Amino acid sequence: MRTYLLLLLCVNLVAMGQSSYIQGHRGCRGLYPENSLPAFQHALEMGVTVLEMDVCLSADGQVYVSHEPYMNPLYASFPDGRPVTESTINLYQKPYAEIKSFDVGSRGNKLFPEQVRVSTYKPLLSEVLALGEAYARKTGRQIFYNIEIKSEPSEYGISQPATVKEFADRVWSVIAGQISPYALILQSFDFAVLKYWKSEIHQGRISALVEKESPEQMLADLGFVPEIFSPSHRFLTKEQIDLCHTKGMRVIPWTINTTAEMQKFSEWQVDGIITDYPNRAPQFLKP
Repeated sequence: MRTYLLLLLCVNLVAMGQSSYIQGHRGCRGLYPENSLPAFQHALEMGVTVLEMDVCLSADGQVYVSHEPYMNPLYASFPDGRPVTESTINLYQKPYAEIKSFDVGSRGNKLFPEQVRVSTYKPLLSEVLALGEAYARKTGRQIFYNIEIKSEPSEYGISQPATVKEFADRVWSVIAGQISPYALILQSFDFAVLKYWKSEIHQGRISALVEKESPEQMLADLGFVPEIFSPSHRFLTKEQIDLCHTKGMRVIPWTINTTAEMQKFSEWQVDGIITDYPNRAPQFLKP
């Protein structure tokens, strides 16, 4: 029964008549190395239909999947097996072939003790999309992709392109050749990215990522109503959820990892849940 519930993922919430679904955060970071092909594959096999991921750009213009534009000392290893100990390796200055040579799974991650240790690398976005689409063809299930452009204004021209145009255009050039816009959610904390995406690319759904900001503050800063409001669950209230729904926005908080919190936000009628542990979700989603 639990497997069946997880395969559904999209469930009707009583009052709103909307769908609630599980998004696998960085694949399923609690169970497999984050933003890796094994993590995305495992998430799909558990029944996840929305793969959440982050993308960065290499020196040779390749769009690869990573939460940060450097090697994380929590789990990364040099090609010779030595652990990375500092966050000083700027990957925007490295060709993708060199980035791929680092191991980002064998050491595990002490923050996620259930995570399987497996040798793996930071994949290209095209590889992740190909994996998801192959699984969709095999199973007949629609797979969606929530792609965050990792952009920070203070890092323009340092660990990322100097303009959001260059970054966004390169990401779209990869997405456009592989998936339907219907399957795309484009998210970012950098509202300059979202503004450019809406005005110049206008494909897929836009998700405004925030931490503490209220829906009112987000709308004032962004200047338009996005399809999705995606705040940290720690600061999200039931009143904010209701307000977003009146304005036509879906609410998908991050990153909810306990069953109690999943239950609470399901009862509050959020439209989705981003989690490191999709395996903890099915008993709280009702068909």
